[in-house]
Amino acid sequence: MAAYQDYLLHLADNAVILGQRNAQWCGHGPVLEEDLALSNNSLDLIGQARLLYQHVSALRKDGRTTEDLLAYFRDVPDFKNYTLLELPHSTALAPTTAGDRDYAVTIARNFLYSALMVLVWEALKASADAQLAAIAGKSSKEAQYHLRHARDWLLRLGDGTAESHARMQAALNHLMPYTQEYWTPSAMETAAVKAGMGADTRQLQAAWNELVDDALAEATLKRPSDSGHVSTGKLGVHSEHLGFVLAEMQSLARAHPEAVW
Repeated sequence: MAAYQDYLLHLADNAVILGQRNAQWCGHGPVLEEDLALSNNSLDLIGQARLLYQHVSALRKDGRTTEDLLAYFRDVPDFKNYTLLELPHSTALAPTTAGDRDYAVTIARNFLYSALMVLVWEALKASADAQLAAIAGKSSKEAQYHLRHARDWLLRLGDGTAESHARMQAALNHLMPYTQEYWTPSAMETAAVKAGMGADTRQLQAAWNELVDDALAEATLKRPSDSGHVSTGKLGVHSEHLGFVLAEMQSLARAHPEAVW
């Protein structure tokens, strides 16, 4: 049961960290509609995280664990999200990046992640855990919208101007190696799959490759290599960036831990 709770936390942490990252575009989107679109995307993800944290709280039955405790009062090593999701919206490794936000990086990340999650949530609808199956049913619809939004922008930027094409290609080149973590099984995932409650991402890799390759071909983008260092965020070993995300996300709750809103 402890390993399964870790698996649920992995799903929840993925959602809450990407939700926090995408929310950083509020007021900074390239057009007003994108402020709203990414804000709604963040609300969907944080809503998914809430349901999963609540489920973990119910399973623990200790009368102490709450969704707020799990989101706001765990430290960096306790989080089990993919490293991909905690990275900044820009990077020095993408040579076309200017400033602290590059929309191409955000879109590339959302595309690579949502392409996975439409498959994961669909698989989890058959989970032996009825509560997780119900969460998957709701989340699957949201993930489909997230994929459609990210794919549309991937095509617009990839098959757009020379600059937008270069930025999107650079973003993909930078982020693709982090997707190796999707296919590297952890003990918590193995236990959840063995119990009939989790999704084996290795069985979803071929379908994910097809989704990615089809979109990249239509966007006139080249699929970069995913070789290199395999990140280990889901094992609690993170990049230096997660601490900054949590500092921003958790500061109010930690400053006023007894507050009632």
